[in-house]
Amino acid sequence: MASAAAQPGKPPPAGAVAPPLADEPLLPVANHALLLVGIMLASLIQILDTTIANVALPHMQSALGATPESVTWVLTSYIVASAVAMPITGWLADHIGARRLFILSTAGFVVTSMACGLAQNLEEMVLFRTAQGITGAFIGPLSQSFMLDTSRPSKHPQMMALWGMGVMIGPIMGPVLGGWLTENFSWRWVFFVNLPLGAISLAIMLAALPKRPAEKRKFDMSGFLIVGLALASLQLLLDRGMQIDWFASGEAWIYAGIILSCLWMGAVHFSTTKNSLFDPHLFADRNFVISCGFILIVGCVMYANMALFAPMMQNLLGYSVIETGWLMMPRGIGVMISMQLAGLLMRRGVDARILVAFGFVLTIASLWEMTSWSLDVDSSHIVWTGIVQGLGIGLIFMPLNSVAFITLPPRLRTDGSSLLSLMRSLGGSVGISVATVNFAHSLQTSHSDLTGHVTNATTSSIDFSAVDRFQGIGDVVMVTLDGMINRQAAMIAYLNDFYLMMWMSIAALPLLFFMKTKR
Repeated sequence: MASAAAQPGKPPPAGAVAPPLADEPLLPVANHALLLVGIMLASLIQILDTTIANVALPHMQSALGATPESVTWVLTSYIVASAVAMPITGWLADHIGARRLFILSTAGFVVTSMACGLAQNLEEMVLFRTAQGITGAFIGPLSQSFMLDTSRPSKHPQMMALWGMGVMIGPIMGPVLGGWLTENFSWRWVFFVNLPLGAISLAIMLAALPKRPAEKRKFDMSGFLIVGLALASLQLLLDRGMQIDWFASGEAWIYAGIILSCLWMGAVHFSTTKNSLFDPHLFADRNFVISCGFILIVGCVMYANMALFAPMMQNLLGYSVIETGWLMMPRGIGVMISMQLAGLLMRRGVDARILVAFGFVLTIASLWEMTSWSLDVDSSHIVWTGIVQGLGIGLIFMPLNSVAFITLPPRLRTDGSSLLSLMRSLGGSVGISVATVNFAHSLQTSHSDLTGHVTNATTSSIDFSAVDRFQGIGDVVMVTLDGMINRQAAMIAYLNDFYLMMWMSIAALPLLFFMKTKR
């Protein structure tokens, strides 16, 4: 007889194995909400440190006895170390266990943050920032993969919205928090602030973070050296390009030669080796590869925009550090709103590609609006443009992170997360470098063009033929006039960068036609 086990409404007989449920987390936990707090705190302090130290650089320079050129290594050492270490996240998680790696990397990040705050000279600071970059490199990918593994598949869009808010808001809040801490306490508190937040995160993860089954695999040392050398060379080329006058210097050609050699060796190595640094199945997944391309472009636009926004507000429009932070905050509010909305719409079955397309439309519209700014732009205009841009970025970022993992097996999530994080960081570095170069070129060109139009005919209030007779007063007049021309030229250069980011966003849209999605 078929037995009562098959009858609806009755429990299965003793000893029967319950059928697996499709909408169950890969790693169930008792208190999921508490665990999310611990994971997000770890992710937040790591992301904050990518931008929080920027505003404190002048104070560090005087305290550590550094030059304007050498103090930038405080930022470069962290970025390079993080980029080089990030690709081994998947292998290291399998080798020592994802839980242990997450806890150790968070603890290491807290300890190295304290060491950075105690540094007495530039050499110590660069050493500790390098260690901080290495330990922090694993936090982003592991936080993303653990949030997915401990959540039901139906909640994945919501989890990616929550994780994405930290990724997007961290860089926006970093300069605000860094400026406030530096002005009211000391630049050392830019690093000390990580200690209490990191301690809370560690306590929660030690109590609630589950273990993930490990899968031993050989370490691809050759692949790691090729990728690490290429990333370090690219980062150094981008960071030092302006200082060494780009390819007018032999140093830049050395970096370029190393990058091209690594690309050729990497193509041969990764297509022939059996134990690759990245699982080759990642690159066979069309959604994941296209999402990497989108994330690269989003990183370019987002980080370049933030890198341009702060100096434009402070140096050109006259806002203070704190006021600049408040004006950047609406962008974060827009991101929060759109990410939650995107998660809700995806759970209702809305195609992720539609959300991404609409997000790009909003981002492009905000950048188009920014190209019409002038030196007289008011704060309300800046606020509303920031909100629209935040709404667009949130609608792009959250669905992309979800779509990237829709067709990816759970065992590839850590590798996939590390690669996506690497693409975002790489996009940010490339975007900032390209925006900086374009700004410098536009500034020189615009200054030359504007100067050519300053004549007695166009400037009736100044008689240039009589300036020499007034000696010192005439010099003051000319310096003042040059300063006015510089301000206008700088504003035009910023507008040209906004144009560039707008066209980059437009160029990315056709990639949507190659993506596939499912409910």
